[in-house]
Amino acid sequence: MFKENKHIEWKSGFNEEAMEALSAFANSKGGKVVVGMNDKGIPVRNFDMGTETIQQWINEFKTKTQPSIIADYEIVQINGVDVVELSVPEFPVKPVAFRGRYYRRVNNSTHQMSIDEVADMHLQTKNTSWDYYPRPDKNLKDISLDKVEKVIALIEKRNPNLRFDSPVEFLSKNELLLEDDKITNGCYLLFSSDFNLYSTIQMGHFQDDITIKDDVTLQSDIVSQVEDVMSFIRKHINKEIIITDTQIENIQRWQYPLDAIREIVLNMIVHRDYRDSGHSIIKIFKDHISFYNPGTLMPPLTIEDLLSNQYISKPRNRQIASVIKDVGWIEKYGTGIRRIRKMFQEYGSIEPEFKMVSGCFAVTAFASDYKDEEETKESVPENVPESVPENVPENRLHIIIDMIKNDGFVSIPELSKVLNVNHKTIKRDIEKLKTKGMIERIGANRGGYWKIKT
Repeated sequence: MFKENKHIEWKSGFNEEAMEALSAFANSKGGKVVVGMNDKGIPVRNFDMGTETIQQWINEFKTKTQPSIIADYEIVQINGVDVVELSVPEFPVKPVAFRGRYYRRVNNSTHQMSIDEVADMHLQTKNTSWDYYPRPDKNLKDISLDKVEKVIALIEKRNPNLRFDSPVEFLSKNELLLEDDKITNGCYLLFSSDFNLYSTIQMGHFQDDITIKDDVTLQSDIVSQVEDVMSFIRKHINKEIIITDTQIENIQRWQYPLDAIREIVLNMIVHRDYRDSGHSIIKIFKDHISFYNPGTLMPPLTIEDLLSNQYISKPRNRQIASVIKDVGWIEKYGTGIRRIRKMFQEYGSIEPEFKMVSGCFAVTAFASDYKDEEETKESVPENVPESVPENVPENRLHIIIDMIKNDGFVSIPELSKVLNVNHKTIKRDIEKLKTKGMIERIGANRGGYWKIKT
C-alpha cells in the first residue's frame, strides 16, 4: 500500500483541502490526490461517485485556480473498493493560485506560501532572481569602482583567459550595470561605496548566554564582509599548540576547521534573503558559534534534503552567486553544506546543526572540544541496546511513527512526554522500529533526523 508523501495525498471526499493539495502539487513536482481514502489509508466504503460527479470536481478545481488547471482522473480499485485518483503535473508557469492563495508541498503536507515564497517561485519560473532587478534610487555613483577592480583582479588571476578593459565593461557584461547608469540590487550589495543598511551583519563574542564581551556591526559591501567576519571569528576562538616528537615545528590547531567556517560565512552572505529587514547574526561562545541568516530555504528544498545529500540547490541570489563563483570563493552551486559537513568530520568534530528558526536559516558549529552532557537525553542514540524487547505495544510504535512522519527531528524528551513513558522505554521502542526496518537515522545524533522507510 502506498503512503502519503510529497506526491500523494489521501482525502475521504472532494473538498477545499483536496483542491489546495492539487494546487500545491502543481507548484512543485506534480502529484495526485486519492479521493475515497481516510487518513489511515483505508478505502471508504459506499463512497458515492460517478463520471458526472468527477467531471464536476474537475470543473470546480479549474474555475478556482489561476492560471486554470485541469486535473486528470483515473478510477482505481484498492482492496476491492473504487477510489478516484486526481492528478496534476508540475505547472510550467508558477506559482498557481487556488482561490487567491498559494500552496506548496512540504514532505507529506500542504503549506500556504508566504509573500516572499510566492515572489521567489515567480522569479525562479522566469529564470531570474531579485538581485538582477534595478536598485531603486541608486546608480553608478553609489558604488566603488575600486572595489570592482579588486574583484576583477581576483577573477583574472584565477582565469588568465578572462580580461576586462574597465570596471564598467565588467559590470555591463555581468548585467550589473543597466541603462542610464542604473545598477542592480546585486551590484549595490557587492560594491556599495558607503555603508549599506541592507547587508547588516551583527557579530558578538559572548561570555555566556547574556554577557557580551565584544560586538561589531558590519554595514559594508558583501565582498569585504567575508574577510571582516573571518577576522572577527579568528580573534575570538581559541588555538591550541600540539607538540609532536616527529615534526620540527609544533602544530597550531584552531577550535574549528576554518575552511568550513569560511564556507558557512560564504553561504550566509550569498544565500541571504536581502529583502528581509532582519540582520544576519553571528554569536561566538566558548565552545560553539551560532549563525542566523534571514530567509528560509528555497522551496522545495528542506533541511532533510540538505542532510540526505540528495538534492539540487538553486541560489536565491543568482547574480551575486555568479560573481562569487567567478572569484573562486565557491566551487559550484549546491555543494556547500556537503563540504561543510565533510570538513567537520575530517577535523574530528561534531557535525554542525542546521535548523529553521523564526524564518531564519540557523547553523550551529561546535568546537572540536565540545562536550554535550545532555546529548544522550536530547537525541535518539545510534547504539543498539544489548536486548530489544519483543512485546513493545504496537499502538505506541504507531504514535512514534506518526510523530516522526510529522517531524523527523523529534527528540526523545518530546516522544517521552507525549507517550508518558521514560526515556529508556522510548529508546527501546526506537530500536524496535529500526530492527523492523521501519525507520532509519540520517546524519549524526546531533543535527541528524529520522526517516520513515517505505
